[in-house]
Amino acid sequence: MSAPLQCENLHFSFDKKPLLQDINLTFRAGEFVGLIGANGAGKSTLLQLLLGLLKAQSGKVLLADKQINSIKRREIAKQLAFVPQSIELPFAFNVQQIVAMGRNPYLGAFELETTEDKKLIEEAMLQTDILHLQNRLVNTLSGGEKQRVIIARALAQQSATILLDEPIASLDICHQLETLQLIKSLTESGKTAISALHDLNLAARYCDRLILIGKGTDGCTTIISDGGPELVLTDRNLKEHFSIEATITQQASSVFLSNIVPVSKNSGAE
Repeated sequence: MSAPLQCENLHFSFDKKPLLQDINLTFRAGEFVGLIGANGAGKSTLLQLLLGLLKAQSGKVLLADKQINSIKRREIAKQLAFVPQSIELPFAFNVQQIVAMGRNPYLGAFELETTEDKKLIEEAMLQTDILHLQNRLVNTLSGGEKQRVIIARALAQQSATILLDEPIASLDICHQLETLQLIKSLTESGKTAISALHDLNLAARYCDRLILIGKGTDGCTTIISDGGPELVLTDRNLKEHFSIEATITQQASSVFLSNIVPVSKNSGAE
């Protein structure tokens, strides 16, 4: 079986300045993959390349073995759902209408939602704890509530792969945990999830695999480490790519960071 999403030898520059170099990744069904790295490392850029929203200067992104730039956006939307970091919602719509937009790739012009569409929309709102908000206009919602609406829209899309850019950044701790557990449960049922995450402990707790993006020895941003949390969250990686030191405790196939302190600018990396 082919991988649902992969990229080969991606190189991306902006204004002739290299941002990402030599990106080779394969994502498999049933994986929850966390993209980690310092602010500005290129996590959001990589997600946009994988979605076909940005075009690499060289290399290719393959969606079910087809180059993504040869696939129509409607067909891409049936296979890839996206939860962006910034939320811009049309204020005139209510929550139910926004979530229903996740069904657009499957509907023709002026085609009405079927009973099955309506069932999937309601299920997505239940999963994200926003069913009680379904008639609220989106401009009356808090930032965290809006984020859950966007996640529900992506769930209603019923894509095999979901990409998320810092999906829990604006959520309270309870909804952060519920959202990550929901994503985890989706991957356990066979979907693929790829998410940029800021909190390393939560990334290690929920993700099967972490991909660390940072500057290599040549100064170019690339994949530094790719594997289980216990392989990626090492003393060296924390110091060189996050400028922190921490006590690393092994927990089964994961790790937990405690006693986190910034690295002195004068200490340097080993």
